[in-house]
Amino acid sequence: MRREILLAGTFVVATAAALGGQSAQSPQQFADAMAREHAHDAPVANASARAPRQQVRTQEVVYDTVNGQPVRGFMAWPARGGRFPAVLMIHEWWGLNDNVKQMAQRLAGEGYRVLAVDLYGGRVASTPQEAGTYMREVTNNTGRAVSNLRSAAEFLKTRQRAAKVGVVGWCFGGAWALQSALIMPEHVDATVMYYGRPVTDRDRLANLDAPLLGLFGAADRSIPVEQVREMESALKELGKPVEVHVYEGAAHAFANPSGQAYKAEAADDAWNRTLAFFGQHLRAPGQR
Repeated sequence: MRREILLAGTFVVATAAALGGQSAQSPQQFADAMAREHAHDAPVANASARAPRQQVRTQEVVYDTVNGQPVRGFMAWPARGGRFPAVLMIHEWWGLNDNVKQMAQRLAGEGYRVLAVDLYGGRVASTPQEAGTYMREVTNNTGRAVSNLRSAAEFLKTRQRAAKVGVVGWCFGGAWALQSALIMPEHVDATVMYYGRPVTDRDRLANLDAPLLGLFGAADRSIPVEQVREMESALKELGKPVEVHVYEGAAHAFANPSGQAYKAEAADDAWNRTLAFFGQHLRAPGQR
């Protein structure tokens, strides 16, 4: 697949319209909030990481080419072979690091073909300062990110022959999981957002065709619960299928096994809800 990014004309107009409008926070405000929330954090692995429930295979894949340069991601799938529903996985603000790759393998162990995308162009942050820089670069060039995600979804549906594609992301990736469902509804069949930036604009939310599962922490200082509930109410008024769960005592990044805010009970419940949600919306009856 080859795509040349032309940041002009209708593509930019459409992207700006999709990302603009009323949100609980602007992209810049969200980036600033993430910088404050992670100011004393570090992507350090801990003992809470879980192995996949069945043997999986992994491979670095090229899912797009932009201006002659390959766009690479990390793919994981069950070693037993076969056709599986696919999930597009979007990394948190640290980038496509070992934690995200481990999560891709864990989800693949549940019977999915998982493509963890890279929105940072091969860079992985090791400090909050680096992560903030990379995140703001994406925020300032949303057209490139939208094209990246669209190419990844098309790769899963065409090259990997996935009948259905879900999307999941955390933090920065949680915001982009929702944006993916709003911007390319024709490619997304189910969406899970972990503590990502809510959208409250009814006109934008009207574009949502896929069921949405939102997982948030009540103690998350960067995403106030009232903003989450406002989004939930707007979706319900629009007749959109939405589930929102807010975990008491859980801070931002409560599900990240490589961060300092990890909360095991909330993370385990959120993971089980994620699996049940994808199982309901991505699998054919009787499919395992």
